[in-house]
Amino acid sequence: MPNRDRYESPLAGRYASREMLTLFSPWKRIQTWRTLWIELARAERDLGLAIPAEAIREMEAKRDDVNFDVADAREREVRHDVMAHVYAFGEQCPSAKAFIHLGATSCYVTDNADIIIMRDALRLIARRIVNAVDRLGKFAAAHRDMATLAFTHFQPAQCTTVGKRACLWAQDLLYDLDETTRVAASLELLGVKGTTGTQASFLELFDGDHLKVKSLEVSVARALNFDRSVAVSGQTYPRKLDWNIVSSLVGVAVSCSKFACDLRLLQHRREVEEPFEKSQIGSSAMAYKRNPMRSERVNGLARFVISISDSAAHTAAGQWLERTLDDSANRRLTLPEAFLAAEACLLLVCDIAGGLVVNRRVVDRGVREELPFMATENILMAAVKRGGDRQELHERIRVHSMEAIRRVKEDGAPNDLFNRIAGDPAFHHIKNELPSLADPAAFTGRSAEQVDEFLADRLNPAIDKYKDWIGDAPKPEV
Repeated sequence: MPNRDRYESPLAGRYASREMLTLFSPWKRIQTWRTLWIELARAERDLGLAIPAEAIREMEAKRDDVNFDVADAREREVRHDVMAHVYAFGEQCPSAKAFIHLGATSCYVTDNADIIIMRDALRLIARRIVNAVDRLGKFAAAHRDMATLAFTHFQPAQCTTVGKRACLWAQDLLYDLDETTRVAASLELLGVKGTTGTQASFLELFDGDHLKVKSLEVSVARALNFDRSVAVSGQTYPRKLDWNIVSSLVGVAVSCSKFACDLRLLQHRREVEEPFEKSQIGSSAMAYKRNPMRSERVNGLARFVISISDSAAHTAAGQWLERTLDDSANRRLTLPEAFLAAEACLLLVCDIAGGLVVNRRVVDRGVREELPFMATENILMAAVKRGGDRQELHERIRVHSMEAIRRVKEDGAPNDLFNRIAGDPAFHHIKNELPSLADPAAFTGRSAEQVDEFLADRLNPAIDKYKDWIGDAPKPEV
């Protein structure tokens, strides 16, 4: 049951998936701390420190059984979360009590755990991207050659196809798939660095043996499935890594927001609409309305993610020397929320893309209203080929076009440019060709072929590579 008498982040209560919420949960965080303590003690024991095997066994047995009540009470007393959980873990593991956190500073668990959790969260984001791309690809294939009016400056331009436009949305997300998987694969642990990054405490533990200290760090990293730790650090890993991670999420938000903006414009034109539930209410006052609420929500959430980039940048830029603590409260807010909001955008995009409604007659009407103007150059060329005078015919088309535009704007009349040209004796020798010259398919260029090529060369290979992730996109609850 939600708490009705205190604030709860809407990202947790309304938008994010259970899987993402679990990744950033207190339990996951502390369970990861405990894993780090276990692997540190195991590696220290393997390198010769007198840590009993029973200590490792006790810690492994209690790793997932976090006694939060003990830790919370201890933190109220000592006002230090890491030491409170060292104490609580020690209460459960008496044989290990003297060895938990040996040689480490708080950032050994906090920073390493953050990297582990964010790597898993980036992989979850990538899974959501794959599902969004898959649905957009299916939509693009189904509408590969359906002519639609294209716009520049949101003014009618030439034609494209509904499928080609969907490929633009999918391509943006494929860039994000490349970036999020790249960032996830490139992440490094803080490692085993000590209070100011010098590893002095560990060098003391191993009696000045540098090779053992280096082996300790390598062993811990490998136990946690990382190839390496950062080469040098202060007390924390460089906060530049946080900015890199958030930047990849900002890229996701940008792509999702572009898709949602386009769809809002298309829904205004009644050409393409997001899904609308049978009992959904569009407006409390205007019962007839079908507001694009999912797309609007994407734009709002994306704006929030984009804003977090500034916070991550300021945190990275404002760290003093080997560390200050002004990053802590900020990172507790911004890092989880960036992931939760970016995922919420993707879940909405998946939901929308899987239920897009194309109003074919409206799309066709939009094309045909502007097609006479787009076709004038082809008409001119055809008439000249039949012996007409290019300059004279150009002037006739200009006069007819201006009058047709005037009637559309001032009288609200249909665009009758074709009829005007067909009735002009100057064009009588191509009158029978006018229907073919006005075929919308003649104005979409290679759009359909570009859809086929994009799907074959770019989208489908990505889907094949991550095919095990398809279907992993829970529907937003509200």
